[in-house]
Amino acid sequence: MRGRGTFALGLALLAAPGAAQEPVLDRIVVHKAARTMELIAGSRVVGVFRGIQLGGEPVGAKRFQGDRRTPEGHYTIDFGNPASGYRLALHISYPQADDVARARALGRAPGGAVFIHGQPNDWRGPGRVPGDWTDGCIALGDDEIEALWRMTPDGTPIDIVP
Repeated sequence: MRGRGTFALGLALLAAPGAAQEPVLDRIVVHKAARTMELIAGSRVVGVFRGIQLGGEPVGAKRFQGDRRTPEGHYTIDFGNPASGYRLALHISYPQADDVARARALGRAPGGAVFIHGQPNDWRGPGRVPGDWTDGCIALGDDEIEALWRMTPDGTPIDIVP
């Protein structure tokens, strides 16, 4: 696990002295159309990130590399990259066998570098890069990815639904 600390889930996700111990997540559920990410520990939702950012073509499941769509389906968080070009990055286990088959049926490669990550390391604007700007990843605010990073062990299931 990537380390645990204190947390306060809200708009800013700031750690506060004396706050409750962060939960270890058992599942993440992304609702693409609603632009939400539910964080689940045990059988309850322990936090929700709103306004998540998706690939530049956000409607529909990822079909092949370069389509700028975010995958839909059941995956896992299989590793973290603390040195990515974004503020932290958690890799989603895309593509699965059915994703590969769908891309190959179109004569294309499925791609594979799909992450949940923060904002670009070179972003100098306030807040977030505007709009849906990734190539198929899920982008969060930097404070949000820092909290998610601490709560999400490798092997955590993630369901991405339309």
